[in-house]
Amino acid sequence: MSAANTLAISPAARDALQGWLTHIRALDGRAAQTVTAYAGDVSGYLAFLAQHRGGTEGLAALTSVPLSDLRAWMAHERGRGVSARSLARALSAVKGFTAWLADRQGADATAVLSARAPKFQRKLPRPLSVDAASDVLDTVGDDAREPWVAARDMAVVTLLYGCGLRISEALGLTGADHPLPEVLRILGKGGKERLVPVLPAARQAVSRYAALCPFDLTAEATLFRGTRGGPLNPRLIAAAMERTRNRLGLPSTATPHALRHSFATHLLSAGGDLRAIQELLGHASLSTTQAYTAVDAARLMEVYEKAHPRAGTRA
Repeated sequence: MSAANTLAISPAARDALQGWLTHIRALDGRAAQTVTAYAGDVSGYLAFLAQHRGGTEGLAALTSVPLSDLRAWMAHERGRGVSARSLARALSAVKGFTAWLADRQGADATAVLSARAPKFQRKLPRPLSVDAASDVLDTVGDDAREPWVAARDMAVVTLLYGCGLRISEALGLTGADHPLPEVLRILGKGGKERLVPVLPAARQAVSRYAALCPFDLTAEATLFRGTRGGPLNPRLIAAAMERTRNRLGLPSTATPHALRHSFATHLLSAGGDLRAIQELLGHASLSTTQAYTAVDAARLMEVYEKAHPRAGTRA
């Protein structure tokens, strides 16, 4: 929450916002980054209302904001360059705060809660091809200065592609997780727990790294280490991926997160069940996982148009 927004918001509204943030952090299990983003979204909204209406108002007024004022805020946000995607997230935060406040105040917040978010084109995941993903795993450690660092980088990217882990989840593993079991218990976004099968190749890659690592991999400390022994910085894996994609001639979209996308897309292409893939990825909503069906369909059409003998002819 910026200092300017804090000054523009009434003490009562500021306390209410902090109460809501505490609620979603503790009871809803929202991730720290999400809570921070929501804090900025709602504080900006409250500051706008104070300026738009010519002064701060009581909490009751915040639950009965007319649709015209809400649209004015949204127009203001778009006017300062906020994307439709970011505005949709901000509106979701505003609705969440307003609903919570209305429940506490015994008020009706229908006007705010019925507001429609701006439409935007969801970005499709950009997975690697099966061959490209295999090439990344084979070459990601080639330019490492020490063998243990090469083994470390290969182990991390193997977990991303082989298990569909987020980079934060892979780097969140501790010495207690080694040797990796056949099924790994992962604590994902929002504190949601899921079980992920671990391929033999991933277990072998991590075991090789652990055998070469010069640091004591105690149960309490992080499993993957930097060259000074501290927790591995995710930027080092991003840099290793950048060097690898440049060497292999892959696009800039070949990032660590693209390996997770590739995991899901390749499973789906091989006939994987969408619900099962949702569970493996730890998606809260099936609609998030369904983005991979669009990727699969797009690839299918691309192959069709290149391969079908009549794809390029007109009826």
